[in-house]
Amino acid sequence: MTIGFVGLGKMGGNMVKRLLSRGHSIVGFDTSKDARAEAERSGALTVSSLKELAEALKSPRVVWLMVPAGQVTSDVIDTLIPFLEEGDILVDGGNSFYKDSMAHASRLASKGIYLLDAGTSGGIWGLSEGYCLMIGGVEEAFMKAEPAFKDLASENGYAHIGPSGAGHFVKMVHNGIEYGLLEAYAEGFEIMHAKKNFDLDLRKIAELWNHGSVVRSWLLELSANIFSQDPTLASVDGYVADTGEGRWTVAEAVEGNVPAPVITLSLIQRLRSRQETSFSAKVIAALRKQFGGHTVKTTAGKK
Repeated sequence: MTIGFVGLGKMGGNMVKRLLSRGHSIVGFDTSKDARAEAERSGALTVSSLKELAEALKSPRVVWLMVPAGQVTSDVIDTLIPFLEEGDILVDGGNSFYKDSMAHASRLASKGIYLLDAGTSGGIWGLSEGYCLMIGGVEEAFMKAEPAFKDLASENGYAHIGPSGAGHFVKMVHNGIEYGLLEAYAEGFEIMHAKKNFDLDLRKIAELWNHGSVVRSWLLELSANIFSQDPTLASVDGYVADTGEGRWTVAEAVEGNVPAPVITLSLIQRLRSRQETSFSAKVIAALRKQFGGHTVKTTAGKK
């Protein structure tokens, strides 16, 4: 099938390559000339505007959006609407907030246009390994776009989850779980790294745990890769970013009166990683000196 693709960056570009390798035709758009050139080298036709993209596709169109969540996604949809027709399908494969996706779907439905919210997991490995796709929206639209989902996904790696918003909701929770998993692995490896008298080989341990252990996972495979390249992570800064899904998951838990302490604390730890110096830690250190006479390290490193 022929698919319009908006957003040819790190994720979108790889998705385009995977679709092309499986016989689909791509009409792509990106504001970056370099991204468009890379897509063209892979075999895609690219255009320089969203209007040209819509004109290059036959109705019913399938247009996949792989752009940043929030205002950028809204702006792309607003720009595309005048060039779309009844029966056309937009697929939002980004990490949009599920309530935004529900609102977009409702607005587009009034014009006879479908929106499928496709939570997409797989990262940069999706090109070779396939993606996991969690899709919300009208089932009729899902079935029309299914050939693209099937060829993008790993084996059994896509499903119609529910109505509009469900795909991005499930992806949001997926990423919240990811926060907790990453934090648990990170804490475990730090505990082992701190045990200097054992001189533990973290790469060897990560590889070992992936053979029969109950904590085996793809993340452990990646951990082994990391420790083989940089055993002490000396080249890595401890700043951990977040793209919003963890915050949304915690907010949803609070709204639904669902206790989610692990995910919540893993989010707080990411915020902590961005402080060069923790003021709260200073307060605790100072209070310990006040009530217990405990020593305090000065900013110069002296007690």
